[in-house]
Amino acid sequence: MTQKQQRVEAVERALSILEAFNEQERSLSLVALSERTGLYKSTILRLIGSLERFGYIVREEGGTYALGPRLWQLGNLFRPAGDLGDLVRPQLAQLVEQTQETASFFIRLGNQRMCLYRMNSPKPARHHLDEGAVLPIDRGATGRVLLAFSGEEGAFYDDIRAKGYAFSQGERDPDVAAIALPVFDRQGVMRGAISVSALITRLTDDRLVPTVALLEKSCNALREALP
Repeated sequence: MTQKQQRVEAVERALSILEAFNEQERSLSLVALSERTGLYKSTILRLIGSLERFGYIVREEGGTYALGPRLWQLGNLFRPAGDLGDLVRPQLAQLVEQTQETASFFIRLGNQRMCLYRMNSPKPARHHLDEGAVLPIDRGATGRVLLAFSGEEGAFYDDIRAKGYAFSQGERDPDVAAIALPVFDRQGVMRGAISVSALITRLTDDRLVPTVALLEKSCNALREALP
């Protein structure tokens, strides 16, 4: 069988949609996708239906499209030793040991956020979330931090930037509270947000200052370690 006979045109078209995204343009409209791939909009919509179903593409609130979490999950299988997780996970483990609560690291995916790394509280009553889970970006401490330090406008986000952290209580889940800080590398690029979360009855106002201090230490350590 020749190489030409082995090709599957529909697969190649779907891959061309995924490859239309780049570091500078992580969110694309249907028009932009059509221009970049040379495909008709109707064709793109059909292919995107399947890509969305399997988590390779996500549709954002404004009608644009972004790469989905399934690509990260596959990429995580490929990554060699020495990747981001090798730096983040020890910090999460330390936070869990110090607070006895859950520690997480989130990144932004367009108008959503994804839990990239997570270590759960050793306590039997806790909030469970899997690595790779995608959540709204406009609710919860890590989402608020990712928006604030991506330049989101408004007094609410100005306040987060001034304080350097976000504290949410029952915002996404009525039973959960969280404190989150942005993580920057040495070049000043935000790489994600790190948080401590717990049942709302445990992460109370009196624990805010000491927990922020612990998170700041982790952020400083990551800033020095991140390439």
